Amino acid sequence: MISYKEKIAEILAPHVEGLEKDEIMEMIETPADSKMGDYAFPCFKLAKIFRKAPQMIAQTLAEAIGSEAVFEKVENVNAYVNMFLSREEMAQEVVSEVIARGDDYGRSDVGQGKKVIVEYSSPNIAKPFHIGHIRSTVIGNSIYKIYDFLGYDTIRINHLGDYGTQFGKMICAYRRWGNKEDVVREPIKSLLSYYTKFHVEAEKDPALEDEARAIFAKLEKGEPEEVELWKWFREESLKEFNRVYDMLGITFDSYNGESFYSDKMPRIVDELKEKGLLVEDNGAQIVKLDEYDLPPALIKKSDGSTLYITRDIAAAVYRKETYDFYKNIYVVASQQNLHFQQWFKVIEMMGYDWAKDCVHVPFGLVSMEDGTMSTRQGRVVFLEDVLNRAVEQTKQIILEKNVTTENVDETAHDVGVGAVVFNELSNYRIKDYVFSWDKVLNFEGETGPYVQYTHARACSILRRAGEETVSAAKEGFDASCITGESAHHLIKLLYALPEVIAEAGEKYEPSIVTRHIVDIAQGFNKFYHDEHILVEDEKEKTAKVALVLAVQTAIKNGLGLLGMKAPEKM
Repeated sequence: MISYKEKIAEILAPHVEGLEKDEIMEMIETPADSKMGDYAFPCFKLAKIFRKAPQMIAQTLAEAIGSEAVFEKVENVNAYVNMFLSREEMAQEVVSEVIARGDDYGRSDVGQGKKVIVEYSSPNIAKPFHIGHIRSTVIGNSIYKIYDFLGYDTIRINHLGDYGTQFGKMICAYRRWGNKEDVVREPIKSLLSYYTKFHVEAEKDPALEDEARAIFAKLEKGEPEEVELWKWFREESLKEFNRVYDMLGITFDSYNGESFYSDKMPRIVDELKEKGLLVEDNGAQIVKLDEYDLPPALIKKSDGSTLYITRDIAAAVYRKETYDFYKNIYVVASQQNLHFQQWFKVIEMMGYDWAKDCVHVPFGLVSMEDGTMSTRQGRVVFLEDVLNRAVEQTKQIILEKNVTTENVDETAHDVGVGAVVFNELSNYRIKDYVFSWDKVLNFEGETGPYVQYTHARACSILRRAGEETVSAAKEGFDASCITGESAHHLIKLLYALPEVIAEAGEKYEPSIVTRHIVDIAQGFNKFYHDEHILVEDEKEKTAKVALVLAVQTAIKNGLGLLGMKAPEKM
């Protein structure tokens, strides 16, 4: 599709000596108020070059380029050249492009031949998959989809928390208070109750902590009984996790968790020693990071056991050697900022120039209205319960409103789960927020259901228009029929979508896409309100149906990047 900024820069270049086309492009602005044009060019920077007042330069430029076919009009206001694009030309260009590309509208090949790893979700085995995990899960899934849409060879990794001292506690608790039947029936809830009980009892009897450490030591040495229990907890947990992933429509290419890297850590420790980076400190092995204003990275404890940081370094080296990634993205809470700063720096000190390609994408935390969640105290909101409740409430709304749909359950699932996902992706990821049932399940305003309903409304119009008119719209249309104010505003939003998707990828920020498809939905509903679409005049009707088809396509593609479905009836 034509780049209007590039086209404008080409038109301006002969009249602006001393500036390259790329410099001119960077100077071109998009006014917040459409009354000031579709694009504006500020002339302050040209005052020294032309030795004239910026206002006079703006006037000269406006007169020089005003006759170009791409513009409807050009005017100068103070020191700005305000440019109004030909609405008819833009409508023809954009709507035709969206219809022609369909499901691929907004897709690019910018990432062709480059591998990107996205690590996200990563719940702990034998612990609840709670509402706090939704952030990493849906933000990471959306980033994966955006990068895939941008043409990158994208790999999804679920780095399961399946190793560590908590498994000593879990096995200890299971042996003392657990039974197989409960774990098979309700794996996570049963294991959580044991884990909670362990911490209650350990406060009365601290010797339990020693017992748990001894059990974990046996697990690390590969003792058959401990390993068998650990594997069983892992398998049962994954069954439960996968129910949630199925509801969200999320899959992974790898479930290699912390345990996978156990045999890969000695090599890392040896390498750190060989490169003179390891220092002994009270029996522990550390890498000093004082010169980078960071606390030391603890590689091995005094008892010889390794830590998260050791496993993360081993995992990164393994991924580079296995995938030769272009980017290695970690979608992990902002609480871990220091951890990532430390081990990224250690990799850099080891001489790996790809350390710069490891990216931590932090996000804010979720808290409950009555305080912080605590696995140890059993105070959690299960993610599966949130999704099920959202689906059930949506179903009730559908039944109460007598919505016509072939499959109530499927629509309720798509809209209910979509409401939860959209709620997560509608704000900047770095913001903390308080989980509220009322907010999550509120379907009014700028919500997922609102955008999905707008898509369904567009589908309804296309059905009423009939196959013959829709086919005619795909073949061609008279763009002069869709040049009204609301139509032009909507077309500009459609035009911006590919750039929005690229920006979301660059900033690892799905909310940029979320906000834009809300804008498209609002723009479409205004167009729907302002203009009668299915008019008697065939030429006008065909053009307006073409615009509806373009909107339906753009919203569907945008929702897909968020990991949401686009129901055709609601």
